[in-house]
Amino acid sequence: MHIYEKRRDLVSSVATLLQAQKTVGFVPTMGALHKGHMALVERALKENDIVIVSVFVNPTQFNNSEDLVNYPRTLTSDVQLLSELSTNIMVFAPTPQEVYGEQMISTNYDFEGLENEMEGKYRPGHFDGVGTVLKRLFNIVSPTKAYFGEKDFQQLQIVKKLVEIEKMSVQIIGCPIFREESGLALSSRNKRLNKKQLQASPLIYKTLKQVKADFGTKSVLEMNEWVSEQFKNDDILELEYFEIAKISDLKSIKEKQKDTKYRAFIAVFAGKIRLIDNIALN
Repeated sequence: MHIYEKRRDLVSSVATLLQAQKTVGFVPTMGALHKGHMALVERALKENDIVIVSVFVNPTQFNNSEDLVNYPRTLTSDVQLLSELSTNIMVFAPTPQEVYGEQMISTNYDFEGLENEMEGKYRPGHFDGVGTVLKRLFNIVSPTKAYFGEKDFQQLQIVKKLVEIEKMSVQIIGCPIFREESGLALSSRNKRLNKKQLQASPLIYKTLKQVKADFGTKSVLEMNEWVSEQFKNDDILELEYFEIAKISDLKSIKEKQKDTKYRAFIAVFAGKIRLIDNIALN
């Protein structure tokens, strides 16, 4: 397994692969790897000649400086996990300066409104940071395919729009959410949950599943009110938002329409740790 810290070294290696007509799968991560990441890497290995995994905590997508400071950084164990999976993996673990140079400034993107919904409302500038770093990483890695989990479904839709805007040739692959046995969606932030928070957190997915079950018979207003009630008196979990939105533009709805695909999205705080999840409704 090769670990690259310098972009020029990775670019040189990738150029050799592309000259040999090899396909390159790319899994961008912020490290603290878990089984969900491993599922993405496994799929990438099946579908490509070589896989590149980036481990980079991107400062421009954090609107909360405390969250950036506390984000888990576990490069040694990340590399160990990847090496146990396959030797056919290249790891790119750059510094912020290696990715951005001296100016860590985000590009202001117009993702046709996708960036203004849900996460965009509560995390100003977040998706500008996501778009900026992924454009840079895609240009460095030159991937054939790039793999993203559906836990960050809004991000997945925005990455597809980014590729369209920037006219990139990479194919974006969305992969199913990987969950704990309890139903909690796997996230690097889960490592920061204490015992009581872990015990309480299955309520998030349990709530989403019930919304899916009720979607055909209850109104949007009834479901919104019901979800609010589930968290109203919870001592550990605090609901930040719950929205039912159209997949096409991610706009929240007040009434359902025929022949339209919807997902339910939720964000919850367990103390200072923010957890998100979503589920397809129809």
